[in-house]
Amino acid sequence: MNPHRLTTRHRKLRFTPGVIFFLIVALAGGGLSLAQKRAGSRARRSEPLTSHPLASLSAETRETLELASAVICKERSLDPKGSVPIDEMQGRLSLPVQSPEAIAGAKRAQRFLPIARNLVVSSLKQLAQEYGFRRTRNLQQAIARVEAVRNIKPDMGSRDNASVFLKNPHTIVFGTIFLAGLPSDEGIISVLAHELVHIADGSEDSLNLLFSAVGNRASRLTASKIHDQRAEELTCDLVGTLATSSYISSAPSYERLPQRLARSLEHNCVEQDEGDDDHLSPRKTILALLALSPDLAHALVYGR
Repeated sequence: MNPHRLTTRHRKLRFTPGVIFFLIVALAGGGLSLAQKRAGSRARRSEPLTSHPLASLSAETRETLELASAVICKERSLDPKGSVPIDEMQGRLSLPVQSPEAIAGAKRAQRFLPIARNLVVSSLKQLAQEYGFRRTRNLQQAIARVEAVRNIKPDMGSRDNASVFLKNPHTIVFGTIFLAGLPSDEGIISVLAHELVHIADGSEDSLNLLFSAVGNRASRLTASKIHDQRAEELTCDLVGTLATSSYISSAPSYERLPQRLARSLEHNCVEQDEGDDDHLSPRKTILALLALSPDLAHALVYGR
């Protein structure tokens, strides 16, 4: 796999005044294309498949997290609706917007967008209370931005990515390969929620303090450095798991609970586990989310 490819699928594209000035100067000199400066396009470095020591957790909790992580990827391999790992998506041929898989994925995403909006609003309120985020006005602005999102745009060129552009905050862009790689309702809700949190933050960084609080807690639990953009990405993923869990509670089925819960994280079950300054590697993301959500880990392992 090309190490310069992104291995996480969720990005918020943002240009600061300083970056804009740099782009103007560089473009004037003919030495830079805009496509090369999209946020999150840094080269990734390989990381081992084993996690950082979860130093601040008890031995029993560490064991539960490792078991839960294994359950997620085992469930994926057995589930007809299991998500395709993101490193595997990268190796697939581009998928036309009018392909049956892309059409089905886009319809599913559009159908679940209103549900995901409501679940994200509830999850943000829950996290604000849990992490002591008292910027009420910021939270209200974030919620308003979430509620204004209306559109899903499938895009062949985006391939295995999902993106939001703050100049068009009412739309989530999904690569067609990514749409096809998320065949479950739970999987698509998780990714929708992630992107909605990026939109919620907006150009004003309304949720920056919440991101920092989540990142600080995750850093203590996992002995990893989870700050700045890493904290934002992890919080987006955390809201994705919370939204999915809430959806499962409200929409019971005959499917097993671990199978349904695993779908929110299965796209991280990669063979080539790579991260960068802005993202934890996919497998480390799983462990960090489980550390932040012990109830989720318990439910995955014990099925209740």
